[in-house]
Amino acid sequence: MPIIINVDVMLARRKMQSQELAEKIGITQANLSILKTGKAKAVKLSTLEAICKALDCQPGDILEYVKN
Repeated sequence: MPIIINVDVMLARRKMQSQELAEKIGITQANLSILKTGKAKAVKLSTLEAICKALDCQPGDILEYVKN
């Protein structure tokens, strides 16, 4: 998939665990894992907003487009 989800990168930069992020944004660890591995077919804007707020970043820090 040409869209890369960089949640792991931002978690490492912020020294935050996945479990902590999941709790802060109100989703399960399983759903966060699906998002982190790129298996999600869609991302709600409210979820993206919550991730950006929790990690103090911009959507472009989380989403990346890479040509095939």
